[in-house]
Amino acid sequence: MAITKENRQEIINKYGKNSQDTGKTEVQIAILTFEILDLTEHMKVHKKDKHSKLGLYKKVSKRASLIKYLKSESEKRYKAILSDLNLRK
Repeated sequence: MAITKENRQEIINKYGKNSQDTGKTEVQIAILTFEILDLTEHMKVHKKDKHSKLGLYKKVSKRASLIKYLKSESEKRYKAILSDLNLRK
């Protein structure tokens, strides 16, 4: 199941400056994280769904690129988003 509009708006409000701020790196990472978690649950049930698996790999790669970019821009924001989303323990 895809992320709902309400969930997406909550994420944007939490990590963005305002309700329209979808371009901020932290917002993009958070949205991708929740989509990845959703796809991971889907893949546990449907192991042979190759199309979803490819989509999952693309989302993980995109999130990794955004995290790498954020680390190069601001170490403080990088550490904050990783601890908030429980990534890289």
